[in-house]
Amino acid sequence: MIVAIDGPAGTGKSSTSKAVAAQLGLSYLDTGAQYRAITWWMVSNGIDIDDPSAIAAVAGKPEIVSGTDPEGPAITVDGVDVSAPIRTQEVSSKVSAVSAVPEVRARITELQRSIAASAEKGIVVEGRDIGTTVLPDADLKIFLTASPEARAARRSGELKGADVHSTREALIKRDAADSSRKTSPLAKADDAVEVDTTELTLAQVIECVVTLVEEKRAGK
Repeated sequence: MIVAIDGPAGTGKSSTSKAVAAQLGLSYLDTGAQYRAITWWMVSNGIDIDDPSAIAAVAGKPEIVSGTDPEGPAITVDGVDVSAPIRTQEVSSKVSAVSAVPEVRARITELQRSIAASAEKGIVVEGRDIGTTVLPDADLKIFLTASPEARAARRSGELKGADVHSTREALIKRDAADSSRKTSPLAKADDAVEVDTTELTLAQVIECVVTLVEEKRAGK
């Protein structure tokens, strides 16, 4: 059972995906963390983020290993645990530029497909292009949405002390970058189930997705 959960930042993708995977005994993959990890490596190694050819030239160098335990999904780069450093504002501000480079997407997509293929009990994979590009044959595709205001409120709640207005502007900018890139843009797959989370609590979103997965499993 492969479940693809896509959508922009702040829609509750990570929290929902982790909880659904844990509840149903599935593996879990945060694909955004992989793009953050390769971005962190680029920044740490002084690669010019404004030069796509420089990024492309070294896209194959870092060794990225993703844990798939929903209770504690670890991620390492060249053996170093990067779970915390990949969440910094510096990485967040540069991840769109790095992930737009086709060579980076090809490298990470290959990694994601191999992880999904080796998940014996099934897997919940969350990201922005899973249902459209990475795993177009996923058993169930879900696209989470929410208003920019709701997303900004959630994201600034996660980033303690963040300003809601500037967070909203950053999210809209990120959406535009992700939706307009040439390679694997953020988009809803034609056969995805759209779930608007604006008015829903996290528990309600999780319940909704679990129900969709169980219905799919039952062949409805």
